[in-house]
Amino acid sequence: MASQTSPVILLVDDDPLIIRMYQNKLTADGYDVRTAQNGEEALAEVAKEKPALILLDVMMPQMNGVETLKVLKKEEHTRDIPVIILTNLGDREEDVDNAKKLGALDYLVKSEISLREISEKVAEIVGKK
Repeated sequence: MASQTSPVILLVDDDPLIIRMYQNKLTADGYDVRTAQNGEEALAEVAKEKPALILLDVMMPQMNGVETLKVLKKEEHTRDIPVIILTNLGDREEDVDNAKKLGALDYLVKSEISLREISEKVAEIVGKK
């Protein structure tokens, strides 16, 4: 990676352990990982710098992931940012369908996916520069 910058990944989760775990893995993979603990912080981060991908939890204080996704997909300057829902809610069909209807690229359940699989999914979407 000569002078090129790393793709920015925005990780939105209110669990510090989850943030640290995913941040460590994705940073090791060569991404520039930014974090936010709720939807409001996520929108503020996106306003500063448009990420290549957002990993978005659903259950968070202030503004949850579904509300955040609605705002991101409504705004012209953010609607094309790929968003993956990453949750512990489970994968009830109506939740998955709703998230995808709102514009999420994918819906992953944290307890059912390994760090390696998340890393592969991110690489598939963002690619490595």
